[in-house]
Amino acid sequence: MTASLTHRGPDSEGYWTDEPVGLMLGHRRLAILDLSPAGHQPMHSVCGRYVIVFNGEIYNHLAVRARLQATSKEGWQWQGDSDTETLLAAISCLGLQETLKHCVGMFAIALWDRQERTLTLVRDRFGEKPLYYGFAQGSGVVQGDGYGEVESEPVSGRGPLLFGSELKALMAHPEWRGTLAGNVLEDYLRFGGVTGEASIFKGVAKLPPGSLLTLSQADVQAGRLPVPVRWWSAEQAAREAMQAESLNDLEESISAVERALGQSVRQRMLADVPLGAFLSGGIDSSLVVALMQQETDHPVRTFSVGFDDVRYDESGHAEAVAAHLGTEHMTLQATSQMALDLVPALPDLYDEPFADSSQLPTALISRLTREHVTVALSGDGGDELFGGYNRHLWVPRIWSKLSRLPLSSRRALGRVLKAIPPQAYDQLMHSLGRVLPARLRLRTFGEKLHKLAAVLESSSEQELFYGVASMNRAPSSLLADRRPLRGQDDLFPVLEGFNSVEWMLLMDTLRYMVDDVLVKVDRASMASSLEVRVPFLDPEVFATAWRIPTDIKLRGGTNKWVLRQVLYRYVPKALIDRPKMGFAVPLDAWLRGPLRDWAEDLLSSASLAALPMLDAPAVRGLWEAHLRGRGHYAQQLWVVLQLLAWQRRWAPALA
Repeated sequence: MTASLTHRGPDSEGYWTDEPVGLMLGHRRLAILDLSPAGHQPMHSVCGRYVIVFNGEIYNHLAVRARLQATSKEGWQWQGDSDTETLLAAISCLGLQETLKHCVGMFAIALWDRQERTLTLVRDRFGEKPLYYGFAQGSGVVQGDGYGEVESEPVSGRGPLLFGSELKALMAHPEWRGTLAGNVLEDYLRFGGVTGEASIFKGVAKLPPGSLLTLSQADVQAGRLPVPVRWWSAEQAAREAMQAESLNDLEESISAVERALGQSVRQRMLADVPLGAFLSGGIDSSLVVALMQQETDHPVRTFSVGFDDVRYDESGHAEAVAAHLGTEHMTLQATSQMALDLVPALPDLYDEPFADSSQLPTALISRLTREHVTVALSGDGGDELFGGYNRHLWVPRIWSKLSRLPLSSRRALGRVLKAIPPQAYDQLMHSLGRVLPARLRLRTFGEKLHKLAAVLESSSEQELFYGVASMNRAPSSLLADRRPLRGQDDLFPVLEGFNSVEWMLLMDTLRYMVDDVLVKVDRASMASSLEVRVPFLDPEVFATAWRIPTDIKLRGGTNKWVLRQVLYRYVPKALIDRPKMGFAVPLDAWLRGPLRDWAEDLLSSASLAALPMLDAPAVRGLWEAHLRGRGHYAQQLWVVLQLLAWQRRWAPALA
């Protein structure tokens, strides 16, 4: 099982067994803090009560050590400098839940209490580090969205209880007999990932962010586990921050964000190995790098990826920002072929179906970066906390106008918009590009208009967001059983006390960030044994962001207004102000060109028959329409193709 995770920890391995109980803990180590054997895991507490395996980092562990020193009468005798030892000492002195409140970090933890004979699994606040658990022969449907809005159902099954950072570790166990959880496919086809608490297998779950699960032998023997308990809630933390003194003053809000983010960056630069940062040239990564450069007297190492397709290449912007900040910058000149060569490996890299196509450039830049450093900081999380997605601006604007029109009229308008192929809209935008200002030149204009047409039928602002946030608004149309299993209220519940923008930010934090962004970054980076740290995902940064009113975050119709103002203190506006591009690849052209044979093979009758839950004629119809240019279906097809590729790779793991 640990051998399957060697990429996550190539430096050493360790095991410990409590034979009378029938427990074994295994660990693969990526040494970051204290490279000596003093940081080896599994690690035992000095008092002898606890044994731990721990993936991640506690960024403020030196402050936690100082606290323990100050409260200990005898003083603490440390064996080394690792954060694992700090974590165990704090648990011994303060208890687990109190320790978690004081720790700032990303982590997945398994803690064995030899006195109580209980195993506790713990996941960090935001879900940066993954943690799967379940039975070798799982049964029953895992319910719950992982965030407390939908009531959870206990995990059940037979055989030994297994847990690990990736599903491939569970699948490596000799008693594993996995059964595909067909109930998750609708959400997978909608969002491009297996969302919430569920996994692709029956009786196997993801521990929700900010949660812990304490298990006894009796629980395992009964084949039914208790529901996880939340030790931190993003929703509750947001409410508490909103009830605190509001940051209404513009300068005060800008300075507060700069202080909080600067402190977070400082903590995440703690490492005993080479460290650098991803730099796309966008607002979030540029700000992280600017604050990093303030913390050191030597050039920070920065990395970006460039593509041979100029429509998707941001490397020039990154190089300009790097030159201004004085970093030691490196650009990977990636060709389309490099990305295409990576496609067949995706089911191994993401051992659960996952279909955010930006996984390709993320994996490529991780490979490049790992050749030079072991730790990299990234700008992920800034969009969700400070209003960076176009939908945060567009949904309220569009709804204010749509709500004045009868639903029947909007549906008619949608039909008109969809009557023109996306490529025709793209050609029009290309022609107008010579006369339009830069902020109005939209890439994939046709795709955006077709997406708008698809959501014109929305009956509420929440439903409008629901459509915009979906890769496929009608996923059940691709399933053999076309009856929708979930409604919008299950996926995006109405929460009292939040205005529409606040609600969207919270939903993106709880859903898109956890189920897409963090999954993408963790698997892509750890496949290359690279640790990625995310300064925006810090409890103090989170609280500061939620003290700022949304009319300041989106001031003047500008997304991430506060972050822009902080960045302007370090980088000229001219280097930053441009349309948001994102980490995209030309899926349309690839699927019609160099990936066509790969796609045709996966969409063959035999391949589709292996997943009878899919409506094969509907899938083939989507493919034929895409090839003829009769619609923009690349993203929906990518989701189906990744599911079929996963099934083919992991079919032996299915019962």
